[in-house]
Amino acid sequence: MGRDQRRPGRRRGMWAVSLMVLGAGLFVGAGTGVRYSFADEYSHQLIASQSMEPAYTKGDEVWFGRVAPQELRHGDPVLVTPPDSWRTGGDVFKRVVALGGDHVFWAKGDATLTLNGKPLTEPYLKDPAVPAFVPFDVTVPEGRVFVMGDHRLNSVDSSLMASQDGTDGTLPVSAVRGVPMGDVPVTVLVLAALGTLGATVFLAGGGLGIASLVARRRAAKAPQGAGPAHVTWSDETAAND
Repeated sequence: MGRDQRRPGRRRGMWAVSLMVLGAGLFVGAGTGVRYSFADEYSHQLIASQSMEPAYTKGDEVWFGRVAPQELRHGDPVLVTPPDSWRTGGDVFKRVVALGGDHVFWAKGDATLTLNGKPLTEPYLKDPAVPAFVPFDVTVPEGRVFVMGDHRLNSVDSSLMASQDGTDGTLPVSAVRGVPMGDVPVTVLVLAALGTLGATVFLAGGGLGIASLVARRRAAKAPQGAGPAHVTWSDETAAND
């Protein structure tokens, strides 16, 4: 094969390698970014129970974003990691009913919970006639939260555990992993797009490399004419020796 025939093939091969390296870099970089974003800022969960109906139903996909402890508010839905004594088998999705320093109370027959001496309005309840399932009387320590599900008859939460785990059912604010986000985080969307682009570029480079290899093999098998206008590989090599 003549030198002028080999150069286009080599250029295509170099382009193929460059595209594959670029694509792999984009894909790996995006994957690393998603991993660290998930670990530090976001989490994605499928709701596994009916305890937050009607606002959230079993099977809903919810994105959660980190929240600073001082930003927690009464009524916030939160993803929390409970202690083993709750026997939930993992994180749970509940609502903040009381914060550090609050006194929360309910007795059988009460129409609502009582928070700091006042009736608590809870428009999110599945059944407003059932504000709780078991009586409790808790003053929440500083740095802790008292959480309950919206479906009070179907929720393992602070009210149920108040008399069982020695902590009045409260959880440390550090157990809060996040609050729901309305949409998929922009950061995750951008990283996902970069990962898709990287995979596409990598495959394009691979395709170009294969095409280049096939073209070079076909050119090598093609018959070469004799004479000054058709210098063969062996002739050229011999001339250079």
